[in-house]
Amino acid sequence: MEREKLTLRFPILVEGKYDKQKILSVANADVLTTEGFGIFKNDEKKALLRQLSQKTPLLILTDSDGAGKLIRAHLHGIVPPDRLLEIYIPQIPGKEKRKTSPSKEGLLGVEGMTPDVLRNLLQPFADEGTAGRADNPLSKTDLFTDGLTGAPDSAAKRDAVAARLGLPRGMTPNAFLAALRILLTYEEYCAAVGRTNLG
Repeated sequence: MEREKLTLRFPILVEGKYDKQKILSVANADVLTTEGFGIFKNDEKKALLRQLSQKTPLLILTDSDGAGKLIRAHLHGIVPPDRLLEIYIPQIPGKEKRKTSPSKEGLLGVEGMTPDVLRNLLQPFADEGTAGRADNPLSKTDLFTDGLTGAPDSAAKRDAVAARLGLPRGMTPNAFLAALRILLTYEEYCAAVGRTNLG
């Protein structure tokens, strides 16, 4: 029987899309990625993390290798340390199934952890029977309906909403959606985009 997913109280930051998929397989959560070392040069993502950290603590879960430690250290220079909640995976030798060879240090990353290991790591940050922001129904469909994606002027409309909310300009639709789901309730989103019909 499939176990019920955890609902995380806070957004969680991981390195890449496969880590994100793994987290979403065991938890309902707002998951953001650093795109590996991409966070080092991505000013938009840095500004977003600073903004989000003013609203909520952020969980960090990186690989236990040298690269993961570098990324984690860099995040400490972006977000105040008291707004970061650290989670560490155990150092387990091996390689992920999708990879042809193990990492430089021969350790499994976040995507290589078993569901039980991840559940145990995330459990302290999960709500007990109460819905968190991860249950916010805001979706890409809402962004499309409100002209924030799929139209020639969508980027400009996203920038206008971002400016009202203190978010950086030029955000991709995915980053924009992740930020809105964390910062706003669905009703607050509707108010921010001027939608009067909430049905």
